[in-house]
Parts: sequence; structure tokens; C-alpha cells
Amino acid sequence: MPTVTVKLYSVLFKFFLKRKLLTLIAAAAADDAYGIAIRPDEAVAAANPSFSDDGVATKDLHIDPLTPLSLRIFLPDSAVVSPKSVPSLRVRVPKRAPDGAGVYGGYLPESSGRSCRKLPVILQFHGGGWVSGGSDTVANDVFCRRVARSCDAVVVAVGYRLAPESRYPAPFEDGVKVLNWLAKQANLAEWGRSLGNRWGGGGGDGRRLQIADGFGASMAEPWLAAHADLSRCVVLGSSCGANIANYVAQYSAKAGNLLDPIRVVAQVLMYPFFLGSIPTPSEIKLSSHSYLYDKSMALLAWKLFLPEAEFSLDHPAANPLNHAREVALKYMPPTLTITGEHDWMRDRAISYADELRKVKIDAPVLDYKDSIHEFATLDTLLKTPQAQACCEDMAIWMKKYISLRGNELSY
Repeated sequence: MPTVTVKLYSVLFKFFLKRKLLTLIAAAAADDAYGIAIRPDEAVAAANPSFSDDGVATKDLHIDPLTPLSLRIFLPDSAVVSPKSVPSLRVRVPKRAPDGAGVYGGYLPESSGRSCRKLPVILQFHGGGWVSGGSDTVANDVFCRRVARSCDAVVVAVGYRLAPESRYPAPFEDGVKVLNWLAKQANLAEWGRSLGNRWGGGGGDGRRLQIADGFGASMAEPWLAAHADLSRCVVLGSSCGANIANYVAQYSAKAGNLLDPIRVVAQVLMYPFFLGSIPTPSEIKLSSHSYLYDKSMALLAWKLFLPEAEFSLDHPAANPLNHAREVALKYMPPTLTITGEHDWMRDRAISYADELRKVKIDAPVLDYKDSIHEFATLDTLLKTPQAQACCEDMAIWMKKYISLRGNELSY
């Protein structure tokens, strides 16, 4: 059974979550002219573009001027070829710009590219029941840093739009938009290399490569241009973020070569937020007294997310085995599913993995004893043995698909 601390935290979490959901429902019903719901401020971790003590640098980006879609990039210091050079790169300040603008005090890849190592990319989607969370929250920051170090990969955390301001399919569209943006970044970087240009502007002054296009100027993001190998891409999501990750994997399978050079080689679904009209044994047993989320609160979250006319427990966003799915299961990438023993949604996640295995997809399930929903990503539970073991287990499995040939067992 979960510890007393977890049980107590679960009671408080349920109380405040239910109040939040009911408040958001009331706000949505009021039809605010500005279309914005007020939320209690969540604890946010500031980005640090120099390598911190844990060996990970972070940077925030906004890639769409029309929406609040944002990204946070997590870059481990293993991306630098020579470990001895890392201390000198913790704070690297280019020259002051001629126009007197401020200086950039973070890591900037060398313009020659000699010290840059290519790493796989993990595209991460946070949880939060569609209505909360973000790429920059303290809990998500700690989790993504852990994943970046364990997997030796660049993690791109997506701050997608939230409900009820942005209902379905907004978060799914954001996931696809980020995937296409990454493909564009890879092509921009390759174009620059073909012309002999580098991401640092050639002079070490922090200028970025710019290419004129029909919409103005597109810039190659220097960290991704120098260190991201998008032919080894994994999508990872927790809770409702797993639903988005699964959709992005479907989109990638359908798009095929149109996403070149991106290759989604695997996906990780952590306690996905799957539902369906036919109850599973775990839903019958645990839905009314589950930890953190019970079924009634999950339904409130889904009512905030799905348009009223489309609400259904078998909606394609909620039920991955819906017959209306656009991509056959046999085209899905290898899928690792993470579940907790005391999560009432576990059986549906396991059923999805079972169906994937029936069509010869590598789809193992890791079911953690005495664990609850969000046991590896919730702020209070991040330091538990289950959370740390989960991250290590995910890294071992992902390295089968993201390690360079011959190094699959390098962990």
C-alpha cells in the first residue's frame, strides 16, 4: 500500500483539484469576453542557459507568435565532446552587441562545431488533466533534467495550450506544430552547414543564422542545430500528456517521409489518461476511491477539454482503441507503457499495450507496485524510490532505440 504521506497528500490534492475544476467550469460557463481562466500560480523554475551543478542547461523558447505555445530545452553537458571544457562553458559571454543591447550569459556552441556532440531528442508532454501544468513548472523541470541525464539526450518540453481556454484539439495541434518546427530546424541547420555557416554566426558574437522566407526570417536555434539528432526522436508524455504523445506518434507514422529528417523511433506513455465507455476491472475496483484522481474528477477534466457537442468517453482523444483512429496499430512505433498498481486507469493502458503486441509492436508494460497515478512526475513524489527507478527503467528501454549502433548496451 502507498505510504501514509502519499495517502494524506492524495486527500489534499483531491480537495484542491476538485475546487480548481469546478472553478474552471464556472468560468467557462460565464463565457468571459477575454477567454482567459484565472488559475492559482504554480511554482515555476527559472531557465538557466549555462550548465548548472547537475550538468543540465535550460532555455525557454516561444515558437508561435499567435498562441502561448512555448518550449523548454534541456541540454546535458554530455553534449560537449570534451568533459574538461565544461567548466569553462558554464558561463560563456559573447561580445556586447554593437547596438548596445545586453549580453547573453549562457552556453553557446562553438562556431566550428568541433566540440559538439549529437544527441537523441526526447519530445516531452507534461500532465495536469488538460487544465494545469507547464513546461517550466518546478516538478516538470526536475523530471526533465533527470530524463536528460539518464538518457543522455536533449529533452524538449512542450508548454501546450490548456483548457478551458483552448479545448480539443488545441494541445494535439500544438504537439504536431512542435514536431514540424523541429523538422524545419533540422533543415535550417543542414542548409547552413551546406553553405559553410555555423550556428554561432562564425564570429562568436552570438548571432544566429537567419534565412529569409515568405514570413520574414527563420532562425536556426543554436543548441538544436549543434546537438540535436532528430533521426533519433522519442515522444514521451505523462497522464494527459501521454494522450498527446500518442497522437503525435500517430501523426508521425502517417506523415512518413514528409517529416524528414525526423524519425520517431519510440514512444513512452506514463500512466496515460485513457478512458472508454466500457468499464475495466481497475475502474470498477478503484474509480471511486483511487488516489489523486477518481473517475468523477477525471470526467470533469474531460468535460472542460472536449467541446460539449463532442463529449464521449470513446472520443479518439480519450480511447486509443477507438475504431475511428486514422493510423493502424501496426504502424505505431515501439511503445513503453508505465502504470501504477493503484491507478484506476491502468487496465486501459495495459489493454492498449496488449493490442500493440498483437500486431508485433514492441510494447512492454512496467507496472509499479504500491504506486499511484503520476507517481514519477508529481512534485511531492519525485524523490521516492519508485520515481527514481522508473526513470532508470525508461532510460534502459529507450537506449535500445536511441543509442547509436553498437552502443545500445552502453548504459
